[in-house]
Amino acid sequence: MQFQNNAVSVELIPTSVTKVLFESIKIGIIKSNLIAMVAGLSMAMFIHDIPFFDKIGNMVLALIGTVFVIGAAGIFNNLYDRDIDIIMERTKKRPTVSGIIDVWSGLVIGGWIAVGGIIALYMASPLSALLGFLGLFIYVVPYTIWTKRRTIYNTEVGSLSGAMPPLIGWAAISPDILHPGAIALFVLMVIWQMPHFYAIGIRRMEEYRAANIPMLPVVKGIRRTYVQMNIYLVALFLSSFLFWSFNPYITVVNALLSLGWLILSITGYRKKQEDKWARSMFIFSLNHITILLVMIVGYTVSAPLF
Repeated sequence: MQFQNNAVSVELIPTSVTKVLFESIKIGIIKSNLIAMVAGLSMAMFIHDIPFFDKIGNMVLALIGTVFVIGAAGIFNNLYDRDIDIIMERTKKRPTVSGIIDVWSGLVIGGWIAVGGIIALYMASPLSALLGFLGLFIYVVPYTIWTKRRTIYNTEVGSLSGAMPPLIGWAAISPDILHPGAIALFVLMVIWQMPHFYAIGIRRMEEYRAANIPMLPVVKGIRRTYVQMNIYLVALFLSSFLFWSFNPYITVVNALLSLGWLILSITGYRKKQEDKWARSMFIFSLNHITILLVMIVGYTVSAPLF
């Protein structure tokens, strides 16, 4: 793949080493995924009645390993996408676009932190390492290389990688990732990502079109995206009941949030301009998952105290 960066100006070049690193590993994505990983970890400890300090080592290793693996995925993604990143407003200042990080340096950095992350996860549990590797592989190969530029179903493929963190956290505590609680978290994360990224796709539709990325709203239009988004929101509402055996209150909160998101989608689509509607959907998606995951962590941590 050829890449030309003749038009990048000096103002695009970050001056801080920390800033360069954080932009390369996609620190924002890491933060949001860590909440999901901690939710899986704490939920497994609660369900199996494991005292906090009995697994403190596993928790730290899972935290470090998850950060490293997601960071490596971000670097590899940035390296492969640098030719389209320069076209899009939100990505054109990445260090891999400006040239601060060249291909070889990026591969070395990404490779080392990927290995470090897998080793850390393996020390927590071999299953965590396997899941971490699968998340990294799916994000880099099936998503970034195979589907992102070829099919509207790239979002579905990417969601599988995005749903790995809670399973990584769960596996660091217990190997029974087919437990209903672990499945509930995985399903939640897979389904939630769809309307979340569709909202991003609509907001950045012209950028994706310019970069020739076949996001659903670019290829099929906003109306089709709206319908498909609502289908996933209904599925998200129904998936709430997977949490019933864990905690009915979590189920009710998830159901209400999902229902509220669906109502916002239907009413907002009819009353607001498309970009404003998509923005409100995006903001609601962030509030939805943050509230729910924080509640799960809060409940699992506080319940043994009462």
